Amino acid sequence: MKNLLDSKISGRWTTRRLAPVLVTVAAATLGLTLYAAKDDMQSRIDPAAFTRPLKGDQRLVHALNRLTFGPAPGDLEAAKQLGLDKWLDQQLHPEKIAENPEVAKRLQPLETLRMSSAEAAEKYDPPQQQLQQGQAALQQNRQQNAQQNRQQQQQTQQQLQQANQAKQAKQKGKQGDPRQQDRQMARLAAMEPTARRAAFAGQRPNQVLGYDLTEAKLYRAVYSNHQLEEQMVDFWFNHFNVDISKGADRVLTTAYERDAIRPHVFGHFRDLLQATAESPAMLFYLDNWQSAAPNEQGNQQANQRGKQGALRAALQQKAKGKQQARGINENYARELMELHTLGVDNENQPGGYTQQDIINVAKAFTGWTIQQPRQGGQFVFNDRMHDHGEKIVLGVKIAAGGGKGDAEKVLDILAKHPATAHFVSLKLARRFVADDPPEALVERMAKRFRETDGDIREVVKAMVTSPEFFSEGAWRAKVKTPLELVVSAARATGANVGFAMPISTRLVDLGEPLYRKSEPTGYSTNAAEWVNSAALLARMNFALDLTANRLPGSTVDIGKISSDAQDMSVLLPITARRLLGSDPSPQTIASINKALADKTPTPELVAGLVLGSPDFQRR
Repeated sequence: MKNLLDSKISGRWTTRRLAPVLVTVAAATLGLTLYAAKDDMQSRIDPAAFTRPLKGDQRLVHALNRLTFGPAPGDLEAAKQLGLDKWLDQQLHPEKIAENPEVAKRLQPLETLRMSSAEAAEKYDPPQQQLQQGQAALQQNRQQNAQQNRQQQQQTQQQLQQANQAKQAKQKGKQGDPRQQDRQMARLAAMEPTARRAAFAGQRPNQVLGYDLTEAKLYRAVYSNHQLEEQMVDFWFNHFNVDISKGADRVLTTAYERDAIRPHVFGHFRDLLQATAESPAMLFYLDNWQSAAPNEQGNQQANQRGKQGALRAALQQKAKGKQQARGINENYARELMELHTLGVDNENQPGGYTQQDIINVAKAFTGWTIQQPRQGGQFVFNDRMHDHGEKIVLGVKIAAGGGKGDAEKVLDILAKHPATAHFVSLKLARRFVADDPPEALVERMAKRFRETDGDIREVVKAMVTSPEFFSEGAWRAKVKTPLELVVSAARATGANVGFAMPISTRLVDLGEPLYRKSEPTGYSTNAAEWVNSAALLARMNFALDLTANRLPGSTVDIGKISSDAQDMSVLLPITARRLLGSDPSPQTIASINKALADKTPTPELVAGLVLGSPDFQRR
């Protein structure tokens, strides 16, 4: 299990699948179509495309594909009965929708989701001695249970002996034996959820928080009835990105998503901005917790307490050494303006912000820090670290002596700035409408943002009820991100996902390890980021493995989504319509038929090829 856990967490798992020749041919055939579609999408975005409305069932199919993680079996029929307008209203008000009990069932073993950061740090970030004791206990438990597990190991080994030997040989070495990793993953998948998590916790206690977060995100995305809410949680987490891999954020990220992001996804932007600014996870990620007034400012404060205090402070600073000296850190101030509010395009532009604005914002946030961050500490304002001087931000004077209120005034200025309304609206439209959305739509959304004091629900409503949203210009105009792809495939096939970590490891292969984007930009939703030859091969591998039940922890009843017909003229349209919610395009039919030339089609294979097709890869 050690090799499995090491490779899974570090993201060194590689694509290793059966039938590599078929996979390569299918990926090449369907991938060329997707490449062409991507280029076509980028070239055809013009005002005229967004003035031609979608008709009939296309509107419902489009709404389900764009505002959820993809329709599950029965969703289209249920939405038809409810009516599009009512369905949209319910998704905008998730409290009106009863939650799927499967969500609570799957989240129940993931106890760190309900812990404070301090509790999680105490239990799952133990000293080395405790870690060694836990590993020893796990080894003893393994020996006691070896006999009953042997039969399961043998059965799993037989299933995986069909894997291509040449492929395995290339993947040995630093990445380990893929068959051994698959066997170990299958063993975990066969365990009862509580026992599985206990085994993981005993082996890797300091990685349990990432395990719980990742499992929870995937379970919610697959099973939640509050689909638009889950989409918005993902959107805002990427907008206000932090990286769980960075130091103390390992124990701070759970509370960040739960307490700073999730409660505000449909609230007012100013409240969300405050919650993220005060979050220990954000303060640590962008280093603001160490940002303090320059030495000369500190000495000026000390002089107010007397010369003796100033001398003592100077001696203490000298003793710490130059490397220990604190100063103003501009990281958070810059990302706050570039990525969270005004947008990078507004730097040094007429009416935009300057480097001096960034410096003054950084001064305003001095003293916003964390008490014992590595022990899961909370946000505190340390007045002695704060720059108490006057500051001017975007032409607005912030008087000296404001303390913690200096930064809150900055947040007020940024939240109300017209550039923020436009930038946030543009990002929402890029996520839900098109990579290059119509400026007229963005302007209407920004206007609604300003009119409602940044009411996110109202801005989203303006977007999803617009004619541009339900237009030919938006129809299948977005390429799915890896997360959207794997979740929509699980939902479309009605897969029973009882163990989500194997899906998470595939997201590593696909380039989107959850909660581990090191750059503050978060993951992009632009097609150019995700369409390349390696990604297309990995996407096809995932699709074929899912439908053939080769993905540990997830099972698909192929009879519910396909047909036992041998005639491709019958099998393909039935399967495609059930998975796509609409008829497949002529290009997809031609590409799949070409990939299956001289091969006997099976329901599992055809379903996998449909999931790998351009029609499914787009939303």
